[in-house]
Amino acid sequence: MIHPFETQQHREVILRSELSRRSMLRGLAATAFAAAGLAGVPNAFADASPAIRPFSYRAPSSALDDLRRRLAQTRWPERETVADWSQGVPIRKVKALVEYWRTGYDWRRCETRLNGFPQYRTEIDGLNIHFLHIRSRHENALPLIITHGWPGTVIEFFKIIDPLTKPTGHGGRAEDAFHVIAPSLPGFAFSDKPAERGWNAARIARAWSELMRRLGYPRYVAQGGDWGSFVTTTLAQQRPSGLVGIHLNMPFVFPDPIPTAGLSAAEQRAVDAFRRFQTDGFGYFLQQSTRPQTIGYALADSPAGQAAWIYEKFQAWTDNNGDPESALTRDEMLDNITLYWLTDTAASSARIYFEHAGIEGKSNSGVVDLPVGCSIFPREIVPAPRSWAERFFPKLIHWNELDRGGHFAAFEQPALFTKELRDCFRSLR
Repeated sequence: MIHPFETQQHREVILRSELSRRSMLRGLAATAFAAAGLAGVPNAFADASPAIRPFSYRAPSSALDDLRRRLAQTRWPERETVADWSQGVPIRKVKALVEYWRTGYDWRRCETRLNGFPQYRTEIDGLNIHFLHIRSRHENALPLIITHGWPGTVIEFFKIIDPLTKPTGHGGRAEDAFHVIAPSLPGFAFSDKPAERGWNAARIARAWSELMRRLGYPRYVAQGGDWGSFVTTTLAQQRPSGLVGIHLNMPFVFPDPIPTAGLSAAEQRAVDAFRRFQTDGFGYFLQQSTRPQTIGYALADSPAGQAAWIYEKFQAWTDNNGDPESALTRDEMLDNITLYWLTDTAASSARIYFEHAGIEGKSNSGVVDLPVGCSIFPREIVPAPRSWAERFFPKLIHWNELDRGGHFAAFEQPALFTKELRDCFRSLR
C-alpha cells in the first residue's frame, strides 16, 4: 500500500518494473548518497531487501489553512483556579502559544530542515518504517541507531545530527564520527500506524535490528530515552548480530520491589521522584495506557488540545525556570507539536502505552549483558542512581551525572548530549 505522504516521484521509483530488485536498490542508493554528497560509500544498502525508498514530505497548503482555521475557532474553558501549573497548562500560556501558532509560526521552515536530511521508508514486519539516515564522511564512523519517545519525534535530534556526523566542525575529532540512523516509532510521524496489537518494545527492537541489517551495518551501537530507552534496552537484551553496546539517558533500573529503608541519599531522591510521578504526573500515562482511542478523538479534532497535551510535558520534563520557553523555543516546541497534528498521530502514538499496559507495576527493564553507558540529566522525570544501575548493567562502561538538562536531553542540551555519546562509545570503536 502506498503511504499517503509519499510523492508521485517516489511512487514512480518504487514501481519501476524494468529494473531488477537488486539493480533498483543499487540505483536508489547511488542516487540518494550522491544527493547527500556520499557517492562511492561502500556497502551502503548492500543487502537491502525489500526496497528502501527515499522519502520527503510537504504538507498540503489546505492542511495548514485548516489548522489556522481550527485554531481561530478554539472554544476555551474558564481559567484555572490556581496560580501555577498544578491543574495543567495555565490558560494564558496556552492562549499565547496558540495565537503564535496561528499567526507567527512557519511550518515550512521546519519542513525544509526536515527534508534537508536524507529520509527513507522501508517495510519491516508488515509496517512501513520512516527513518533519517545520515552517513558521516569520516572513515570508520560508528553506526548509531537512536530512538525517540513520547511526546517526541525525530525532530528532537536535529541539533545533534551535524555534531555527530561532522565532529571536526563541532569541537570533536574525526574518530568521534557516527553514522546516524533515527527511525520514527511505529504510529509516530511518517511511520505506518499499526492496525493490529503487538507493536511493543520487543517487536520494535526486532524491527530495528532488521533495519540495521538491511542498511548493511555489521557493527553498530544504539541509544534511547523515554520509550527509546525501553526499545534500546530490549534490543540489547535480544543480542542481535552487530550490536556492541548501548547508551541510555533514562535508564529504568528500580529494584523490584522498590525498597523503603536503608537507602542512600541518591536512592532516596530517586524513590521520592518516582512517588511524585506516580501521584502527580501519571494522568497522561494512565489515560494512554488504558484508553488511547478516547483521548485520540479529542486530540485529533482540536489542535489547541493537542498543543496543550504536549506543551504541558515540555514544562514538566525540561530543565526550565518555570516556563518551558526557557528550555526550548516556541518554534522548537511547535515543530514537534505540528508534526503530531499534520500526521494525525495522537491516538496511534498513545497506543505504545496500551501495548505496555501494566508497565507501571514493573520497576525495571531487566539485565543487559552488553556494554551500557548512562547519562543522567538532573531534570529527568526520575534520575536513576548509579548503585541501582550497576545491578542491571554489569558492563557499565560510562556513567555521568550532568548539571543541567532534562528529559528531552538531545533537544535541550545538544552539545552536552553529543559529548556524552562520544565519551560513552569511544571504547567500543
